[in-house]
Amino acid sequence: MRGVAMVTQPCFRVPPLPMRASDVTSGLARFRQTFDRMLGFLKEPIVVTAKINVNLVALTVMGLISRLWGLCYPRAVVFDEVYYGQFVSLYMKRIFFVDDSGPPFGHMLLALGGYLGGFDGNFLWNRIGAEYSMNVPVWSLRLLPALAGALCVPLAYQILVELHFSHCAALGAALLILLENSLITQSRFMLLESILIFFILLAVLSYLKFYNLQKHRVKYMGLFTYMLLLAAAGLHFWHMIGDQNLSNVSLLCHFLARALALIIIPVGLYLSFFYVHLALLYRSGPHDQIMTSAFQASLEGGLARITQGQPLEVAYGSQITLRNVLGKPMQCWLHSHTNTYPIRYENGRGSSHQQQVTCYPFKDVNNWWIVKDPGMQQLVVSNPPRPVRHGHIVQLVHGITTRYLNTHDVAAPLSPHSQEVSCYIDYNISMPAQNLWRVLSGASLPEWGYRQLEVVGEKLSKGYHQSMLWNVEEHRYGKSQEQKEREVELHSPTQMDISKNLSFMAKFTELQWKILTLKNEDTEHKYSSSALDWITMDTNIAYWLHPTSGAQIHLLGNVATWASANAAALVYLCLSLWYLLRRRRKIYDIPEDAWQLWMSAGGVCGGGWAVNYLPFFLMEKTLFLYHYLPAVTFQILLIPVVLQHLGDHLCRSVLLKSMFSALTVAWFSSVYFVYCTFSPLTYGQPALSLSELKALRWKDTWNILIRKQ
Repeated sequence: MRGVAMVTQPCFRVPPLPMRASDVTSGLARFRQTFDRMLGFLKEPIVVTAKINVNLVALTVMGLISRLWGLCYPRAVVFDEVYYGQFVSLYMKRIFFVDDSGPPFGHMLLALGGYLGGFDGNFLWNRIGAEYSMNVPVWSLRLLPALAGALCVPLAYQILVELHFSHCAALGAALLILLENSLITQSRFMLLESILIFFILLAVLSYLKFYNLQKHRVKYMGLFTYMLLLAAAGLHFWHMIGDQNLSNVSLLCHFLARALALIIIPVGLYLSFFYVHLALLYRSGPHDQIMTSAFQASLEGGLARITQGQPLEVAYGSQITLRNVLGKPMQCWLHSHTNTYPIRYENGRGSSHQQQVTCYPFKDVNNWWIVKDPGMQQLVVSNPPRPVRHGHIVQLVHGITTRYLNTHDVAAPLSPHSQEVSCYIDYNISMPAQNLWRVLSGASLPEWGYRQLEVVGEKLSKGYHQSMLWNVEEHRYGKSQEQKEREVELHSPTQMDISKNLSFMAKFTELQWKILTLKNEDTEHKYSSSALDWITMDTNIAYWLHPTSGAQIHLLGNVATWASANAAALVYLCLSLWYLLRRRRKIYDIPEDAWQLWMSAGGVCGGGWAVNYLPFFLMEKTLFLYHYLPAVTFQILLIPVVLQHLGDHLCRSVLLKSMFSALTVAWFSSVYFVYCTFSPLTYGQPALSLSELKALRWKDTWNILIRKQ
């Protein structure tokens, strides 16, 4: 047996080091120190140090008092509460509506007040001055606008601080907002302007804080203010691109931060507001008719309730209503009635004197048409039904009058470049085929056409246009061959199946388009005004009048403040032009940092005034004084900017500074005096006598309500 040799490697084992007593002692000491630090709060009291800006706290408290005091008075509908209250009631009942005044966020905030107050939505908003019933939580409904108006006071203070003006100037700006009668009046009722101004100021303050946090310094109506902030951000970033101290990575981070703050987050919030709006309003309501059939079908109890179970395929003999897809100037259905076109129009042109065909914006039995096969006489659906396919030739027969839809070489009543569309009786006369297009012109017919919308024919197709598209909305299979039985059938309700699964983006896109394009008929209002009237406050609005006493509420600004704001804007413009001309000649009247401060403050305050005021000159809508409030808020902020600049750089001697300070105090006393004088018209109490009311009419154009004795 052969042996196996085994080779073993030597194994070396390191003996453990003995633990010394000193190591144990030091470890225990460290553990004890750590334990003592962890439990130190048990041995000594916790002390929290906080810096409190007493000015800011005091301004907030005064703002709350001025806006919340007597908020339930008057317990009656005040001016536009009759308008916004309807939307609050619809929110409470989850009924869909469309308001062209703007996005739904403000309406949802008003509705939130009603929800918190337990409002059930049951109140008839039909008259200004109507007494609120006991189920209406007046205080809750007016609370959020009042809070927004109150918080505008400390926001004004902080904006001036972030613009690097003194705390004295910031305090002056806040006090001017606090004592502005028009802002107080507008914020004490269920109206949206105070909420709009609050978010505008909050957006400006947020961007100023973001900009001031940077280490490298360089020198909408909410949408228009948003555009101002975008322009400011773009200008700041353009200067940063030229800063050689910033790396490409740093520039990219700055760009992404601005894109996130000014584009992505606002767009996300905007979409979320509509999502909540559509989620809350899921029931059919009074504004359904301006939406498409698919949108109506997505609402509970809407078109789906009317059309549930209707046939999906249009066949020869089908009874249908045709709705114009364009929806301008309003949604309407192809319609006819027994009246004929006048033999002669007012301009002397002649017509066919055949049956009128119009587009009618309401559901009506005269909207029904029958799809007929030109080769057959029957007006009922055969068994089995013969579906109408793309490219098939059909005739449309008016359901009630049994006249055929026709267009011929006769000029339309209001659009002579197009052809008249009419209905005619089929006398079995051979007529050549006419390849014509039926379109909605958008014009309204005169009295002989009952102000319904004109329908015309185009001889030659000019390409695709939505006015040429008609949607089959209601549909059923006709069963009655006799005309009397058919009329009874047409008067009966319909059934059709339309999918309710409309995506959020589809609903959002349609609703957004309606908000932007919907035009309510603008009518002259007793208190409407032009944008030029606002500058000098040549107009006012009577919001409420007590039914028995002389107590009344008016939207009326603080005359001293508005005049000072106009003067400040004029001084700022003149000084800026003077400085620019002098700087062009290399003459620098003020230090560079003062110049940068002057221009940045003017960009925020003056720019805020311009973007919230000038667009009204381009708008074709009924305007009121309250539309000017966002703009005048920025103009008021310009007053302390100009005052501090004059005191710091133009009053050089001690005597001049003292005189200027005394004049400023006297001027501010006049602001407070005017505020107190018009407080009875701001708060509606106390009731004033006839002579006192006449004394408050400082301008002949003001409409102070005086009862006849």
